[in-house]
Amino acid sequence: MRIGCPREIKNSEYRVGLTPESATELVSHGHEVWMESGAGLGIGSDDSEYRAAGARILDTPEPIFAECEMIVKVKEPQAGERAMLRRGQLLYTYLHLAPDPEQTADLVKSGATCIAYETVTGPGNTLPLLKPMSQVAGRMSIQAGATALEKAHGGRGVLLGGVPGVMPGKVIVIGGGVVGFNAAQMATGLGADVTILDRDPEVLERVGTHFESRAKTRFSNKANLEESVYEADLVIGAVLIPGAAAPKLVSRDMLKRMKPGAVLVDVAIDQGGCFETARATTHDDPTYVVDGIVHYCVANMPGAVARTSTYALNNVTLPHALRIADLGWRAAMLADPHLAAGLNVHEGRVTYPAVAQELGYDVLTVDEALA
Repeated sequence: MRIGCPREIKNSEYRVGLTPESATELVSHGHEVWMESGAGLGIGSDDSEYRAAGARILDTPEPIFAECEMIVKVKEPQAGERAMLRRGQLLYTYLHLAPDPEQTADLVKSGATCIAYETVTGPGNTLPLLKPMSQVAGRMSIQAGATALEKAHGGRGVLLGGVPGVMPGKVIVIGGGVVGFNAAQMATGLGADVTILDRDPEVLERVGTHFESRAKTRFSNKANLEESVYEADLVIGAVLIPGAAAPKLVSRDMLKRMKPGAVLVDVAIDQGGCFETARATTHDDPTYVVDGIVHYCVANMPGAVARTSTYALNNVTLPHALRIADLGWRAAMLADPHLAAGLNVHEGRVTYPAVAQELGYDVLTVDEALA
């Protein structure tokens, strides 16, 4: 199979779909790898490393989209990239379609077969291709929140860990999944006063057992959520409904009762955000203020630590890429229902139920697509 990897063009996105080591693996299986020149510079890998891996280097992305059977990326294709996709071509990347009707319409129109990293499953209903980026984003959320809390960045002027004689900052983590767990790890490590909210008693038990006295747990009902948010210096939105738009848990009305200069970090912004006032921002301009509350809503947080993120991502995406290339996508999905769960769009039809329901499409089942 001929596999193409273009340079990421989303704002401040420095990750790359394939590392030189991943290119080596694909070439060793007898496949062709076409890389756009400079695609790996964000992770410190120049074209010579990819040539040494056996890849072909192209000056522009157009030949990659025109001639490669599978396109491997990190972020969702931008409008110009979507215009180059075609029927019979595979797209393998993060998509986050539910809050993005424009992208969904373009992918449907393209006729391409689109596999979303974030809906590929694993044993026990896990999301193994999303997990490493959730780990990175969870940890980064505390770094970003701590910076935004500084007075020079519009925040309350609170040091999360406090100092002897001064209380630490209060951190509220909404959601005890992978993002929330990693955020709580970082926040407790800094010495903050941390509370984790979730609706699943098993999640609360698991995080409570892990953190013991270093973090508190609280059931996430409306009253508890509101009380916690009003007391917070930093709120981390870490809620995920796989493939679907995130629920809006913090309303604009709630901002008026929060501490002036408190910070909201919405890690769910890729799925539309879990704060009513959230809108996607970039690393170039990461924050804005609504009703005195600082919002950090960067949609590609892991892109800032591109080398760590890219290698962590390739560790989990490459095995599936190899199976798709070796067997073809249909045979690979028939052999692995977890991979089949990643199919979101196929030949002009939406195949992921949550996306179809959210955006008003008739769903084509994966079984129908495979047939």
